[in-house]
Amino acid sequence: MTLQRMDNVLIVVDDLQAAKAFFAELGMELEGETQVEGPWVDSTVGLNDVRADITMMRTPDGHGRIELTKFHTPPAVRAEPESAPANALGIRRIMFAVEDIDDVVARLRSHGGELVGEIAQYEDIHRLCFLRGPEGIIIGLAEQLS
Repeated sequence: MTLQRMDNVLIVVDDLQAAKAFFAELGMELEGETQVEGPWVDSTVGLNDVRADITMMRTPDGHGRIELTKFHTPPAVRAEPESAPANALGIRRIMFAVEDIDDVVARLRSHGGELVGEIAQYEDIHRLCFLRGPEGIIIGLAEQLS
């Protein structure tokens, strides 16, 4: 098999501090921060004169990571409206398993999070919702019911 694991998901942001605070409130842990630039970055991402700040956040179990990147040069461009609907093409959300969905939603609201719809229940299995955070990022939350 060629694939070993999914290492991380990249999210390009303009307000790195707000995005970092949002994911920290969700329970993700700061793994590291750095600035990248130079020919190897340019070659990897297919842009010229890249200079970017990167913050790596990981889930408490250590298996999932989100890379938050703020491009200084060239500046980031918006590919779609910030409030694109859940059915827009592309990666629309990242799903997280949580223990208390009501508590998580309340805490994320203090960081600008807004429900896309409402908290819904799927049979007697899960309570679920989509929440839009900084930069229009949509996350899904799923609480397994006992």
